[in-house]
Amino acid sequence: MGSPTPVDRAAHPAAVETTAGSRTLRVLSANIQAGSSTRRYSDYVTRSWSHALPVGRKRSSLDAIAQLASGHDIVGLQESDPGSLRSGFTNQTHYLAQRAGFHYWTHQPNRSVGGVASSANGLLSKLEPVRTVDHSLPGRIKGRGVLLAHFGDDREGLTVAVAHLSLGAKSRHAQLSFIAEVLKDHPNAVLMGDFNCLPDQPEMDVLYRNTTLRPPECAVPTFPSWKPQRAIDHILVSGELKCLGTQAFPAAFSDHLALAMEIEVPEGALRT
Repeated sequence: MGSPTPVDRAAHPAAVETTAGSRTLRVLSANIQAGSSTRRYSDYVTRSWSHALPVGRKRSSLDAIAQLASGHDIVGLQESDPGSLRSGFTNQTHYLAQRAGFHYWTHQPNRSVGGVASSANGLLSKLEPVRTVDHSLPGRIKGRGVLLAHFGDDREGLTVAVAHLSLGAKSRHAQLSFIAEVLKDHPNAVLMGDFNCLPDQPEMDVLYRNTTLRPPECAVPTFPSWKPQRAIDHILVSGELKCLGTQAFPAAFSDHLALAMEIEVPEGALRT
């Protein structure tokens, strides 16, 4: 496949001068749908077998996603298969790290359906994390989590969290409350992932009230990927972090577009 084409752009300046004493990082959040292909709503029924079997050109889709990921410093993945039947027992996070040239990677397996189909949050990084940790999230149905990577030596250090939230509003509220508790003492935080809701939904308020995370300045539609109408994938930043621009890209043939952002980060928030 050729170079990925940006689908949408948030209303940010095309070029922003970086503040002295800061560094610009390119981050990407992508629900990769385990490399499956969904190009219309009917595919959820007619191609449902691809969510359980190692077929459907998943490897070529992963290679396209790796090409996109390679141009970024930190990548958060959702619905990355950790090595079940449907992926040909391939740990897709590890595969993407190798193909895209990331030295550091970690993943958080969250849900397994009899070894046939499994799902994980994943993180790829060109910066070495000081430490990583993962938490299971509350909810009516088990199998959701948040994965954190810390890139500084103290609470002022950059903290990146990757999450995939539930479809139900009550479960999302419980999950966002939990994440707010985890991130409230980290003033330089990035929270990215598939939120399954718009940024102004009532359950999001608990996050904005209890952390310094900010609503996106301009929400970018990411779903469905073939005709983006809903902004349900987000990259939220807090503290002294500054968003310099946001774009959406195809994540191969996933039903979500990937969301990319350039972030200005104080040098003091990164381990030197």
